[in-house]
Amino acid sequence: MATDASPKYNPDLIPAPPHQQPEYHREMMEAEHDGLRFYEFMIAGSVAGMVEHMAMFPVDTIKTQMQALGSCPIKSATVSQALQSILRSDGFRGLYRGIGAMGLGAGPAHAVYFSVYELCKKRFSGGKPDNHIAHAASGVCATVASDSVLTPMDMVKQRLQLSSSPYKGVWDCMNRVLREEGVRAFYASYRTTVLMNAPYTAVHFATYEAAKIGLMAISPESVNEETLVVHATAGAAAGALAAVVTTPLDVVKTQLQCQGVCGCDRFVSGSISDVVRTIIKKDGYGGLMRGWIPRTLFHAPAAAICWSTYEAAKTFFLQLNHRNGDVT
Repeated sequence: MATDASPKYNPDLIPAPPHQQPEYHREMMEAEHDGLRFYEFMIAGSVAGMVEHMAMFPVDTIKTQMQALGSCPIKSATVSQALQSILRSDGFRGLYRGIGAMGLGAGPAHAVYFSVYELCKKRFSGGKPDNHIAHAASGVCATVASDSVLTPMDMVKQRLQLSSSPYKGVWDCMNRVLREEGVRAFYASYRTTVLMNAPYTAVHFATYEAAKIGLMAISPESVNEETLVVHATAGAAAGALAAVVTTPLDVVKTQLQCQGVCGCDRFVSGSISDVVRTIIKKDGYGGLMRGWIPRTLFHAPAAAICWSTYEAAKTFFLQLNHRNGDVT
């Protein structure tokens, strides 16, 4: 059937007077999805990462000492025994050794982490909020980028966390490692870290997005009131599941980052298979799950804190942008 191609009158197409026409700024054109700009995602992620790691740092210290092999680690079977051992040898301050290194690394790394995630999610999801494959793929891209930033400071952090660590502080550790072992020592565990965090992040983000959608569907009429509860609950579930699944690779990572320090084993090749064989030889297959309880106790609340803080920061920027009329 033929259609009338003649132009129709449409009042919306009449140009507005110059004084009523909207001003288009470069900042508006640079706005990302969700009404936020790229740098706002970075700030939100940075704040979330620092709050997460600072709040849960003592639990991470317990996990690190339980996972290390050699003369320095704790051979305790329980978290409470490990905690008592740290307090006896180093006091309360021992739980926070290395927190400066994490403070220096977590902020920039999480800024990269969340900004890359948001950019990739926008590109991969195609506007479908329930595209879990896109969420998982975005998480993998984010972790590869952020691990390149965090790995050097994570190595410093773990060496300082060891009982009777020979280093006086962050800068002393960095200088001595650089002088005695070279730059490669800072990235000795990068490959293992990526291999661990890629599946961790894929499971984490896919679980988080699925749990968030499921929780919000339970009570859609009160989504706004339940936002923080939903983010915290979904984040905790995602963090716990991902932590348990990837514990063996986390043990390998700890071994590589702490090798040769205060009696911990040093590996000739530095390959994952070499480390796995050593762990199985000394502790059996159960050694690959050393520290899984404190790791889960760390990641479940840490993920809840991180996601809640991140979403709260995004909400703050979104409200600020709308109040200023910067983003429509």
